[in-house]
Amino acid sequence: MIGLEAVYVLMGLMVAGIAIVNFADRPDRKRLNKAAFWGIYAVTFLFGTHLPDFVNGLLVIGMVLVSSIGGLGRGGPESATREEREASARRWGSRLFLPALLIPAVTVAGTFGLGDVRVHGVPLVDPSQVTVISLALATLVALAVGMVMLRAPVRAPIVEARRLMDSVGWAAVLPQMLAALGALFALAGVGHVVSTLVNEWIPLDRAIVVVITYAVGMALFTIVMGNAFAAFPVMTAGIGLPLIVGKFGGDPAIMAAIGMLSGYCGTLMTPMAANFNIVPAALLELPDQNAVIKVQIPTGIVLLAVNIALMYFLVFRY
Repeated sequence: MIGLEAVYVLMGLMVAGIAIVNFADRPDRKRLNKAAFWGIYAVTFLFGTHLPDFVNGLLVIGMVLVSSIGGLGRGGPESATREEREASARRWGSRLFLPALLIPAVTVAGTFGLGDVRVHGVPLVDPSQVTVISLALATLVALAVGMVMLRAPVRAPIVEARRLMDSVGWAAVLPQMLAALGALFALAGVGHVVSTLVNEWIPLDRAIVVVITYAVGMALFTIVMGNAFAAFPVMTAGIGLPLIVGKFGGDPAIMAAIGMLSGYCGTLMTPMAANFNIVPAALLELPDQNAVIKVQIPTGIVLLAVNIALMYFLVFRY
């Protein structure tokens, strides 16, 4: 049975490749720092499941020390010149979007199809991880199609992965770390504290008030934490499950799905989501590092209002 460990191995191999390419780039003065940072990160993916929690914690601290003391510097050189990329763009036109569009298409198909596939009575993929595994499969399919289409050199994917990951730097690890922090908050009982505070200040005797509190709370907590995955366990344990599901009989699947979307509205509006909002501004060399956030705020507010309406009209109807 294919489980989440297979996705970890794929990620680990990619990050290990980035470390190797960095180490081999002798003109780069930061090559050892980059190789150490991504190398340690690769170890967490490839062997983290089999290592004690204490050792994994030491690896994370090692990544922090490498990025803090030596720094990671800028991204590496591109695998093709600007002239080559422009010529390729003119040749392929809109067909260049095909590999990118294959990712959601194959992911959706896999999500609905792989869950029922069995080999000798055993599920082919872990039923609880079908979507994640389908996403990994979709990424491989898109990569293969892109390589065949563009006839790119074999080393182009890892060279471009190295360039992009070096440009993003430590922020590439931020979503994973914040998601783990959210889980720790949930285990520490922060959700109960949030629920107690909300009950003291907001009358939660009406379903619409509870829905608004949950959705807005997801967005606000995401703004503070920088990641909806960190906000989700706290807000869902404190408000979503006990009130929307327990008290008013809402559908937990609909609540969770729209709740996450509400959190993503907060992602659009916070510098804490550095990998989404600050890094693009830096890569585009914008004079205002908050330019991306300023443009996204109206969209985030409108989408949050739409999510509140959708949750109220759907979560209690099924």
